[in-house]
Amino acid sequence: MLMRTLAAATTAGAMLLAGGCAHAIGSTVDVRVMDRTTGETLPMYWHDGKWWVPGKPGSRYSVALTNRSGGRVLTVLSVDGVNAISGETAAPDQTGYVLSSGQFAQITGWRKNMSRVAAFEFTSLPNSYAARTGRPDNVGVIGVAVFREKPRYVPPPAPVLQEKQSRNEAASPPAPAASAAGDAIGSAEAARRGDRAQDSRIGTGHGRSEYSATSYTDFERASATPDEVIAIHYDSRDNLVAMGVIPVPRTSPNPFPAAAGFVPDPPRR
Repeated sequence: MLMRTLAAATTAGAMLLAGGCAHAIGSTVDVRVMDRTTGETLPMYWHDGKWWVPGKPGSRYSVALTNRSGGRVLTVLSVDGVNAISGETAAPDQTGYVLSSGQFAQITGWRKNMSRVAAFEFTSLPNSYAARTGRPDNVGVIGVAVFREKPRYVPPPAPVLQEKQSRNEAASPPAPAASAAGDAIGSAEAARRGDRAQDSRIGTGHGRSEYSATSYTDFERASATPDEVIAIHYDSRDNLVAMGVIPVPRTSPNPFPAAAGFVPDPPRR
């Protein structure tokens, strides 16, 4: 089914790896989470079959997408179980952003209209957009459903009839066909361990209004089933440490922690 989808502005960028933790995941589309306050790509940690990133309450973030396939793709973005464009409870068959082959784009917020978004920002679970709209059950996860485009029929060129030329006439080469460039460029909970209280978790808030222009483009999915579904879970660093997601180096006891001397008397009780 042909549908009208959104295209976001192109952004130049590169994928990064650091600290032994993957910063981007996905095969058809690379996905990473960027802290817009610091400009850094958040590290990812693999734990109990899931990818996790640490978020800092109050920091704005973006979901960065890079299309690694050879054609256009549709990316349906879900944040906390909510479609980032329509605000519906997320499902793969909904609207998304179209990316051309090789394109990189940052999705920075909840789409409010064709020119503005409400910034994604880490906040407490009760203050998250999903919780404030009565949908707190899936707070703490970012999802991207990727669809390849159905090949479009391109009619063969019409035959060209040429008159016979005399022996002394040099055949002039045919004029090159004009190239067509009409494709719109698209930019674009987990079971919690421990006894943490619900309000200690973080979610994604409905932040300040920002300029982010987009446009419509037509896109027909090759299949009703996503070619790839990418999920990135998140929580505060303290919570991820408590859950064992982020390993904390163990310190070894030092047999000689102080300068040499004589043994003093212990304090009196």
